[in-house]
Amino acid sequence: MSSESRNVTVSENSAGQALLADDNLSSEVAIRVDAVSKCYQVYARPEDRLKQSVFPRLRRLIGKAPRAYFKEFWALKNVSLEIRKGETVGIIGRNGSGKSTLLQTICGTLTPTSGSVDVNGRVAALLELGAGFNPEFTGRENVYMSGVVLGLTHEQVEQRFDDIVAFADIGDFVEQPVKTYSSGMYVRLAFAVIAHADADILVIDEALSVGDVFFGQKCMRFLRKFKETGTVIFVSHDATAIVNLCERAVLLESGQLRMVGDAKSVCEAYHASTYNQAVKPAVSQRLEAVNEPARPDFRAERINATALRNDIEVFRFDPERAGFGNGAATITSAKLTDTSGNPMPWIVGGEVVRLVVDVSVHRALEQPIVGFFLKDRLGQPLFGDNTYLSYQHEPVSIGAGEVLTASFEFAMPILPQGHYSFDIAVADGTYHEHEQADWVHDGLVVESHTSSVSTGLVGIPFRDIKLDVRRSVP
Repeated sequence: MSSESRNVTVSENSAGQALLADDNLSSEVAIRVDAVSKCYQVYARPEDRLKQSVFPRLRRLIGKAPRAYFKEFWALKNVSLEIRKGETVGIIGRNGSGKSTLLQTICGTLTPTSGSVDVNGRVAALLELGAGFNPEFTGRENVYMSGVVLGLTHEQVEQRFDDIVAFADIGDFVEQPVKTYSSGMYVRLAFAVIAHADADILVIDEALSVGDVFFGQKCMRFLRKFKETGTVIFVSHDATAIVNLCERAVLLESGQLRMVGDAKSVCEAYHASTYNQAVKPAVSQRLEAVNEPARPDFRAERINATALRNDIEVFRFDPERAGFGNGAATITSAKLTDTSGNPMPWIVGGEVVRLVVDVSVHRALEQPIVGFFLKDRLGQPLFGDNTYLSYQHEPVSIGAGEVLTASFEFAMPILPQGHYSFDIAVADGTYHEHEQADWVHDGLVVESHTSSVSTGLVGIPFRDIKLDVRRSVP
């Protein structure tokens, strides 16, 4: 779907008819959604639809109040949102939260019941699997048809056809009817078309999850490139993808806008909502260094060996950081120690460390699970683990008033410069069915000051690296 600029306001007059009015949109704003609501009429039986089209009019003619033969379902309720040009905004929420309905109102494929949607620029959208494709047409014919719908001329589609087919990488299937395509092939061709449509605004729904890993990486590379000049709206259940791609995010729940903010904070709120837990706001935002005295043999050999050593500073655990939980237990302490239990104020990437977590139990836990994630500054989880697999056959139950301690020993990866944080959690139950007792976001923070890492999110501490030279014998 494509449009240049749309300025549509929807309201209702006394006769219940939709009215359209134009608005002026700032040149810096790509999309403005103002108090948009969308209501569907839900009928219990097919015959109720016929009754609704006839009987209310008859009752008005005889002076009686009309009766409704349907129930109202509000897919969106008074949603307001502004997206500026050049932004990449993620939309996240559970199934049925209104994500797809919001996208369709933005793209113009749905008219809102009330409110206004203003769009400044050409929109290219991949809203759902195979949207806009005629299943009887071949891939080639659908490319031309979709290209014209997206605002390209026939000549422009012809010039870009080879590039579109190369991007889709479906081979000779481009000459076959799309009804013979797999779901992955549908997505490949649909995305390839919108990637070559010269759009100002790109709208991507969850259809990308159907593709294979190689095509998914190709799409992500394209999206990162498109972000440099265009506006992107990205919908996904994958919070990591939202954090990775988006500066801001929107959380929808039951058709209502629950939260708008930076991607990391919104995804944390979404994570909490999946457990039906209220988000615990952060009481403090301090970073306090661990002031334990350094040991005399404090890694002197490795620290002094190179200017590129990975020095990682460790800050004190803050139990009052943001989080959520049902209150059955509280994480009271988390620290990084050496293998002898000595607290470590500094770590060198590659060292073996222990993450030690103390939990105060307020209500009995039959099968406690303690786990953690280490996240980068964007909130992307780099690695983590939990105690479930180690104790699934012999769970360690614990009563109220007791203290549970978990210990994880691992080699600290080599971290690029920047701040990192541990999310730490305790739950009760199994891996798939459990209740979160306490989850602390960013409870333990570390800062990498220097690093030898040149590529990747983290560096693996290799055991050995060699170069062998073999002289050729004349």
